[in-house]
Amino acid sequence: MNASDQYPSNGQFPPVVRVELVKPRRWWVILLLLLFMGSAFLNLILFVTTVVAFGGNATGTETFVSGDEQSSDKIAIIDISGTIMPPFTERTIKTIDQVAEDSDVKGVLLSVDSPGGFVADSHQIYAKLVKLRQKKPIYVAMKRLAASGGYYVAMGAGPEGKIFAEPTTWTGSIGVIIPRYDVSKLASDYGVKSAPLVTGPFKDSLSPFRELTPEEAALWKTIMDDSFDRFKGIIDEGRANLNLEQVATLATGRIFTANQAVEAGLVDQIGFEEDAIEALKSHLKLSSVRVIRHKHPPTLLEMVMGAQSKSQPIDPLQQILEASTPRAMYFCGWQAGMTSR
Repeated sequence: MNASDQYPSNGQFPPVVRVELVKPRRWWVILLLLLFMGSAFLNLILFVTTVVAFGGNATGTETFVSGDEQSSDKIAIIDISGTIMPPFTERTIKTIDQVAEDSDVKGVLLSVDSPGGFVADSHQIYAKLVKLRQKKPIYVAMKRLAASGGYYVAMGAGPEGKIFAEPTTWTGSIGVIIPRYDVSKLASDYGVKSAPLVTGPFKDSLSPFRELTPEEAALWKTIMDDSFDRFKGIIDEGRANLNLEQVATLATGRIFTANQAVEAGLVDQIGFEEDAIEALKSHLKLSSVRVIRHKHPPTLLEMVMGAQSKSQPIDPLQQILEASTPRAMYFCGWQAGMTSR
């Protein structure tokens, strides 16, 4: 490179250009502060909402179904659907309490579409319905399946409540099941042996890695008979046309079609939900009525936890531990231990 290329011919250098960093304007800072404060306030609202929902204070939303929307007299539909287990149980009990306290509700229709569920949960709902029917008459509309625990809760309507079943309804399955699997032969073939440390001979009872002893079979039979006798007893109480001896002949665990159930006295007549509503309306001597039902949208906490559970892998150990927990169930089907909501 030549010297003439580096220096100007007139001996003067060009002015120095100074570059300064531009400072952010003040309004940007203010905007960021406002956004931060708004986000914090929103998080506070969401937190409070979650705490309230978690605390169980949320109630169902009343929705109009049919009839006269301007009428003050109401018939409330309470849905029993899916497997009877938490959190379904708690929501159903809340709905029953809400209906019981509503003076405008003159009658209740129990709409059942369930294969049953846990013994304790079925009885909790039944006991609540018994109290409710002392204030308001209850009729029942059975849909696709109203079996085992589904039939158990229907008895909450009492001997005065009429039971309707659709032409294709399956019902019955009166009995108790405790799910159990016996893999002792498979474990023996593969050299697997279960050797838990226990404090008594019944502590590891129902282990799938060994056969039940006669003493264990007798113990669990006593436990199941208690729930079974209670089931038969509430049918005897809930069906005026059946006595305990007749109930015992029906309580084989079998399924009844709608026509068979009517013939056996388990159901009063064939009809759909609207037929049951009309019959209840006539019983109440109401010319105008508003039919409503209560819906429970998922709480914020459940939506958050549900999204998390979908993204989390299944824990095999947790699944094994849950499957090993003895569960007495009023459930239609041998796969009771696999139920979930």
